[in-house]
Amino acid sequence: MEPAISTTLITPVILSGGSGTRLWPLSRSRKPKQLLALTGEKTMLQMTAARCADNTRFGQPIIVTNALHADEIALQTGDCPPAAIILEPAGRNTAPAIALAAIEAGSDAVLLVMPSDHVIDDCPAFHRAIEAAMPMVEDGWLITFGITPEKPETGYGYIRRGEEIAAGVHKVEAFVEKPDAARAAAYVEAGNYSWNGGIFLFRADAFLAALGAFEPEMTVSVRASLNEAARKGPLVYPDPAAFLASRSESIDYAVMEKAEKVAVVPVEMGWSDVGSWDALHALGAGGPHGNVLHGDIVAIDTRDCLIRSEGPVITTVGVHDLIVVATRDAVMILPRGSSQEVKRIVEALQAKSHDTLDMPF
Repeated sequence: MEPAISTTLITPVILSGGSGTRLWPLSRSRKPKQLLALTGEKTMLQMTAARCADNTRFGQPIIVTNALHADEIALQTGDCPPAAIILEPAGRNTAPAIALAAIEAGSDAVLLVMPSDHVIDDCPAFHRAIEAAMPMVEDGWLITFGITPEKPETGYGYIRRGEEIAAGVHKVEAFVEKPDAARAAAYVEAGNYSWNGGIFLFRADAFLAALGAFEPEMTVSVRASLNEAARKGPLVYPDPAAFLASRSESIDYAVMEKAEKVAVVPVEMGWSDVGSWDALHALGAGGPHGNVLHGDIVAIDTRDCLIRSEGPVITTVGVHDLIVVATRDAVMILPRGSSQEVKRIVEALQAKSHDTLDMPF
């Protein structure tokens, strides 16, 4: 007999505090990647909100971000107005951010926590995974969604799955740090490891109880910051002094690695964290000659390149395996497969206090 489908309304919690520096020169502190249209006509934030547009299953979202992006987020979510936009005084990682949303939503709320800057191509598969998890969520379990690995990947953390405790739901045996290449290959070969995609589902009271047990001072600080918050329509401004008293910690370290009732739902849903220019190339590489082209581009005898212009014409002849990105004020060129080196570019620009890190292109 199939389990009854829960009718509990789920509150999406969209975490939108990242700066997205790995996608410089497009992504900048004043307009990071989640506020950009990188893979289609909609921005990453809009695509995230659209996954929960069914108002028979999902309530209005709660977005946690910073004050720098408040106006742009309100503008972009006009078709799916949030119940609250919580503006962190400063970033304190995911555990305090989720605590803000959990307290704001209320203890009975079921929270679907999602980063604002991921791609999910197979939304029905994602929704099926949510429904598989819901009976465990209503029994107080903290659920994470494990992405089925496509290849040995050293850039993600992994989740080792244990026994199946419900249809499609496994107890988490361990959260594993980002591995080296040999370990990543062994994890994929073993077949009981998933990528840790940072997407969670749980009751607010279950999360807050676990956070209170393992991080009591953080819980007190976050709750005090909301008790003293200023409010203006959907905008919520936590008290800076109270919130900044919280230490910075991820949900994995603060709660998920320590709590007893933690489970994972493995899912194949066309997921990408769009964490690099190489990832963007992989998402669109089905075009002619393996090129991904955007903007005013003339590519002759060019293959396996990502070339993107937000203004000037870019012309190439006889090149391959490059990433070329141009805005009105910056040009970046590097070999494809080396896009993690953008970090070094950003660090060099930071040393010069270069305005291309901050000013929108």
